[in-house]
Amino acid sequence: MTHKLTILFLCTGNSCRSQMAEGWARHLKGDVLDVYSAGIETHGLNPHAVKVMAEAGVDISHHRSKLASELLSIPFDYVITVCGHAQEHCPVFPGRAVVVHRGFDDPPKLAANAKTEEEALSHYRRVRDEIRAYVETLPEALLNVIPLAFQL
Repeated sequence: MTHKLTILFLCTGNSCRSQMAEGWARHLKGDVLDVYSAGIETHGLNPHAVKVMAEAGVDISHHRSKLASELLSIPFDYVITVCGHAQEHCPVFPGRAVVVHRGFDDPPKLAANAKTEEEALSHYRRVRDEIRAYVETLPEALLNVIPLAFQL
């Protein structure tokens, strides 16, 4: 591949799942992917997401929660929605961006009834590891994808 694919990971608040995906993609695939993350809204960076990513050796503490509208000038090759809300409310990006959905469970929602911090973090760790496994398939997994616009 001669040019890096430019990818946006999009979720509702750009606080957790999309941030983890950006962190993993930069860490594992920075040589072939140019990655960003954003949200339909901004909810701030989730401290539990920062903690579990640090446990895995990926520092996302310098990230910030961004709105998708801040990145409209970037010519994305792919926009990957990582939650159902973002999939349903994905803004239109100019150019050739192909929108792909790969949803992940919402760690804050899963952890809401946790009795201990360790129990709460276990949800974040599971989703972190699922996101890593997905990012490891990139960019190859995107090259055979059918854009959402063409799915019935």
